[in-house]
Amino acid sequence: VSNAGVGMVGPLECQSLAAMQSIMDTNFFGLVRLVKEVLPDMKRRRGGHIVVISSIMGLQGIVFNDIYSASKFAVEGFCESLVVQALRFNVAISLVEPGPVITEFETKLYEEAERTDYSRTDPETAEIFTKLYLRSSRDVFTSLGQTPEDIAEHTLRVIEAARPPFRHQTNVAYTPMAALKHADPSGALITDAFYKLVFKYDTVLRFSLR
Repeated sequence: VSNAGVGMVGPLECQSLAAMQSIMDTNFFGLVRLVKEVLPDMKRRRGGHIVVISSIMGLQGIVFNDIYSASKFAVEGFCESLVVQALRFNVAISLVEPGPVITEFETKLYEEAERTDYSRTDPETAEIFTKLYLRSSRDVFTSLGQTPEDIAEHTLRVIEAARPPFRHQTNVAYTPMAALKHADPSGALITDAFYKLVFKYDTVLRFSLR
């Protein structure tokens, strides 16, 4: 089970390349290093199961989560490419894809975001992030967030499955989002929907979450 992860949230201009590389090193290359260690023996034994804690943000990018989403997209692409070869050796790969999970991980991430200096971005972007995104994000976590125990139960079910699924989403609230993306290959539908949620109907969104 690959569970190591680091978060990053905020305007792109306010994040250093070193911090971005650190995110990729943990979230993506940490997984790659682990798989390189365990896969050869699994292939020799012609049996095994690699379970990767990914994220719904590996399927759909979320505003102000650019680098974190990129790291999870990398995880998804890596596993999607590898799973076909692995199956030849009777090795299963499963991606567990949670939405928001209520832990200290998220609490510390947003506390840090509130203390960050946003002078490196323009005032409009800083205001969108601090006044709109952070406030809506708290409502999302309060309304839709799962507990770590819930994610553990989902992961256990994946581990114990007779035919392990390649992808397993833990939060049904995010199923329409994933479906919307696949419904329109051009990307216009999901982009327009998110733009309206963030910039036109944000009051309605927060009210409905509450």
